[in-house]
Formats: sequence, C-alpha cells, structure tokens
Amino acid sequence: MSVVLSVRVPKWLKEELERLGIDYSREIKEYLERRVREELAKRLEAQYEGLLRDSPVIRGNLAVEFIREDRNAR
Repeated sequence: MSVVLSVRVPKWLKEELERLGIDYSREIKEYLERRVREELAKRLEAQYEGLLRDSPVIRGNLAVEFIREDRNAR
C-alpha cells in the first residue's frame, strides 16, 4: 500500500527536472528511504550508547573464570 505525498516546487525547477530527464519521483523516494535509515541508525546508536553507559563494567576474563570453575567442580 502506498500514499501520495505532495511537494510544492518552483515551476522552473520542475521544468529543469523534466528537461534533464531526471525521474524526480524515484529520486525523492530514494532520498526519503535513505533519510529514514539514517535516522533509525542514529537513534539505535544513541540507545546502544545509553545501554553501555548504564551497564556495569565487567572486569577480568569471564570465560577463563567459568572454565576454571567448571574444571574445579569435577
């Protein structure tokens, strides 16, 4: 499903786009898709940084500790 977005541009700009054979509909769609991806990535990055900032710092090598604990349990 799609919807119609309307954009008002100066007449000369539309004429130039047509004269140059630029598919402005495709260009606008691609630009908007790219902007949405960029904005989502920026927000995810900020959320990730917030999680890192709020997470406790883990010191040492947990894998080594788990292996040692498992071997000592035998």
